[in-house]
Amino acid sequence: MSAQQDIKRITAPDIRARKGGEPIVSLTAYHTHTARLADRHCDFLLVGDSLGMVMHGMQSTVPVTLDMMILQGRAVMRGSQRALVVVDMPFGSYEGSKEVAFDNAVRIMKETECGAIKLEGGRRMAETIAFLSERGIPVIAHVGLTPQAINTLGSFKAQGRSETEWDIIENDAKATAEAGAFAVVLEAVAEPLAVRITQNVAIPTIGIGASSACDGQILVLEDMLGLSDRVPKFVKKFAEIGPSIDAAVEAYAKEVRARSFPATEHTYAMRKKS
Repeated sequence: MSAQQDIKRITAPDIRARKGGEPIVSLTAYHTHTARLADRHCDFLLVGDSLGMVMHGMQSTVPVTLDMMILQGRAVMRGSQRALVVVDMPFGSYEGSKEVAFDNAVRIMKETECGAIKLEGGRRMAETIAFLSERGIPVIAHVGLTPQAINTLGSFKAQGRSETEWDIIENDAKATAEAGAFAVVLEAVAEPLAVRITQNVAIPTIGIGASSACDGQILVLEDMLGLSDRVPKFVKKFAEIGPSIDAAVEAYAKEVRARSFPATEHTYAMRKKS
């Protein structure tokens, strides 16, 4: 048996069991090569619909299609061995009805072989979450700032900064847990509210701009590597790879123009006649 076959992939129940335990580590991934690098360190990799903005320069996640998510989900599955791979359901692929959501979630899981899907929404999506969970589709929920609702929200602004909003957001999180979600993402939620939700819901909370008290954390990989031009306040840049890439491309361009690349060691000589 190969070493790759010996590696047991983390599952949704494994993540669910981490409530209150060692913090859950997650990053987004859209490519085979970045998935391969992140896989050894992360508990789950999210093929996020943020790929629309990060990979394609879109202004929001709204235009992202199901085919785009499946294509990149396949790539991430090929690059990972250990981490649970979760694929976002894009805008318009699950809101119409629980049956539509089921059909599209099944397509994602069959065509990518991922281990779970993620969808945005709290109480309004509870019936759909229950319908999917009861039929063998593990679901991560997403409350607080929900980027797919940008046209309703008006801007990517933090949620729960007024206590009058707290009950609404907390009830959203509780509804997803009761419906069968195995974890819930809390995005751009005021820290005291994130702490309270983490204490009061039975499933792991995954913070992104929330609190270190959450049961886990997620960031967009390109944001934390310093590849994105603009990042939210909650992002810490753990590296500044952008300038390194720029310098490498500049050096390449100079050598090409100077005809110093490719050099002899980069070319193929003729075989000697026998």
